[in-house]
Amino acid sequence: MKKRKVEVVVISDVHLGTFGCHAKELLQYLSEIKPKILILNGDIIDIWQFRKSYFPASHLKVIKKIISLSSKGTKVYYLTGNHDEFLRKFTDLHLGNLSLLNKLVLNLDGKKAWIFHGDVFDASINHAKWLAKLGGWGYDILILINRFLNWILAQMNKEPYSLSKKIKNNVKSAVKFITNFENVCTDLAIENNYDYVICGHIHEPKIEYITNEKGKTIYLNSGDWIENLTALEYNNKKWKLYKHAPSEIVTEEEQFEYENQLAEQFITLLKN
Repeated sequence: MKKRKVEVVVISDVHLGTFGCHAKELLQYLSEIKPKILILNGDIIDIWQFRKSYFPASHLKVIKKIISLSSKGTKVYYLTGNHDEFLRKFTDLHLGNLSLLNKLVLNLDGKKAWIFHGDVFDASINHAKWLAKLGGWGYDILILINRFLNWILAQMNKEPYSLSKKIKNNVKSAVKFITNFENVCTDLAIENNYDYVICGHIHEPKIEYITNEKGKTIYLNSGDWIENLTALEYNNKKWKLYKHAPSEIVTEEEQFEYENQLAEQFITLLKN
């Protein structure tokens, strides 16, 4: 299979080791591209919610694929997030083509890109970490329930439904948090003369041109691989938001595997 060449790819919020992770789809995406630079912008491995009883082979294959890309010439930057903050004690580590950092500034065709996960601007994490961890666990459960709901809807030939997006869109505090997060990121980027500010963390994929009285910047968020299945791609001096579309053709074997996986996840949840 001929791979698509990409100058820079940014992915974040994969949450390997959780029920909601779409590892199989991410592996498919990584197998289809040949990036010069791959930026893993935080929350790739979910150390907060790591369970010895749940780390499927498909999740391990994603890690192996990233290592394989690195060994074949792709420059890989792993930027730490809140769910993989344990790795921050090892930052500024460089092993061949793999670098572990907290933040990154890249020069892209004469323009500066400021790249970081974004949890530094989240008060709930900085001042009440236990609450943030509880919220992360609750989100994982919500995603699992949503998968079961969508499985039922699929049997009835109905469109899938996102519980978390419904909650985000209807809870004023959630909407306000996202808006404040984006405003803080872009204001600081403009003050420091960055042409691009690239984040993850809030699971809201976006590319937006921002202008205020002090200047302008482009805000980019890579989204996640829990619900949105998105990545940022940079080619020919332009950014675009990639959205992965899983194959609509599902074999009986794949359907059986999915149903077994769903049952396994519920059993694991009950045990924990």
